[in-house]
Parts: sequence; structure tokens; C-alpha cells
Amino acid sequence: MIELRQFRQFVAVAEELSFRRAAERLHMAQPPLTASIRKLETELGTTLLERTNRVERLTPAGRVFLEEARRALAQAERAIRDARRAGEGLIGSLRLTFVASSAHSLLPQLIRSFRARHAEVALDLQEASTAQQVQALQMDRADLGLVVLPLADPHGLTVVPLVRDSLVVALPGGHHLARRRKVALAELSREPWIRFPARYGPGLHSRITAACAAAGFVPQVVQEALQMETIVGLVAAGLGVAVVSPAAADRERHDIGFRPLVGPGTPIGYDIALAYPRATPVVEAFVALARSAAADRPK
Repeated sequence: MIELRQFRQFVAVAEELSFRRAAERLHMAQPPLTASIRKLETELGTTLLERTNRVERLTPAGRVFLEEARRALAQAERAIRDARRAGEGLIGSLRLTFVASSAHSLLPQLIRSFRARHAEVALDLQEASTAQQVQALQMDRADLGLVVLPLADPHGLTVVPLVRDSLVVALPGGHHLARRRKVALAELSREPWIRFPARYGPGLHSRITAACAAAGFVPQVVQEALQMETIVGLVAAGLGVAVVSPAAADRERHDIGFRPLVGPGTPIGYDIALAYPRATPVVEAFVALARSAAADRPK
């Protein structure tokens, strides 16, 4: 088995055309260097150097081997460098899933900051519900997920809360409650509700149901929708009311109103968090950046 050490020694001899100068360059004695080159030729089964008292020239086989040895050494250096950079989270790939609500607030900032610091990490982004993300993470189809807490089944996952917030009510533009600055949750007891299916976010779904129970009612759900944008659109169409992330209220709309919820059962709090099954260097780099970004957000 030829070793990288022998490649380096041969390249030095071939470039110096002198065992003495090559030995000085390699900081070793000349006899061991001479013996190493002879052993290399024996292993290859061919002569690489035409010798007199000093090396005069390379044989045809020596010229070919010199080029390949240089390539092998360069590849080895790249492998060492890239392995170290991957170990520091500077290169590689990251399969990141995220809930739609985070795409309006936290996610864009995280992506910009991460790409600025880790430009050689390939990002594979996939929007998914919290329940879908948990399944993907547990089945190794994703590396990191931006989810909404609480999780129904966090088995095998490390969970890092980032941002805590409270749901707001979305009301059709002409709704009488839209004239209020704040709306009591109990005042929604007779309203038709639009909400997401329990299977897409069982933890938050249960929390909303419990909040309504604390306010003395069971929500009258007339329509379910998977995405926040769809829910907001159905509210704007006058089909009912919904409790949604404050991120939905970031943009001004004349056909819908967003109001804080007050009274029994409120606030309906939730956390946006990162969840992951394994702490790879790239995952750790993203988590560290996200922690820092979350800490700097206005309270």
C-alpha cells in the first residue's frame, strides 16, 4: 500500500532532481529517503528515476507518476480541509422544514443571516405542518424543523424554543367586533369558526380548544383549512372568524381585521421552536444563529 508520505517524498525528489536537496526540503536524512523511493519503485514494479551520482531525469513512468502524485496530494489536502470545514458547519447541506407562519416573520431573517455566514451550506427548504415536520424529523427525512409548540409527540427530538407569542382573532372587515380594539374570547362563542385540522398541529389545536372551554364554549367549526393564508382568505370572504398567528396581521387589509384576545382563556400562547433529531455541526450552527436572532428580537 502506497502512502501519502511516499507521494510527498517522490514529488520532492522529482522537483529537486537531487536526493540531497529533497532530503533537506523534507527535513529528513538522505539514506531513508533513498530507501523510500526504491521501495516505491518496487511496489509499482517500474523505475521512476534514472540515477547517477545525482538524479538526472525522470523516466516516462516517473513523469506520469509525478503528475498523478501531485493530483493525489492536492485531493488529500482538499479532503482534509473540507472535513475540517464540515466539522465546523461551514460546508455541507441542511434539510430545513418550516411552518407557514414562520415564513412571514422569523424564517426570512434566519435564512439571510445563515447564508451570509455559511454560504457553502446547501439549504433544502420545505414548508410543512408541525405534525408533518415531526414525522419527517423522526424518520430522517429532515435535519431541522421550525415548528409550533406544543408538540404532541416529541420523542427523539431536541426542542429549542425561540419565540413566544399569542394568537389573535381574525374578523371579516364588516364584522361588528372589528370595531373593538380588543375582543373577549367568549364573544366568539356564537360565531362560525375556521380553523386548521387537529392532525396538522395537535398540540396547538388542543390548546385552542382548552382556551375556548375556559371561556365557556365549544367553537362552532364550519370550515377547516391547512394553511394560514387560506384561513385568512376565508375569513375575509365572510365565512367566519379564526384565531391566527400575529404574523398574519403584518400586512394592512381593508377586508379583514386582527384584534388581540382578552378575558378568560387568554392569552392563547404558543412558541415557535427548532426541533432536530441529531446535533450535526451544520444543525448546531443554525441553532446558535437562531438563538441569537431570537434573543435580539423586540419583546
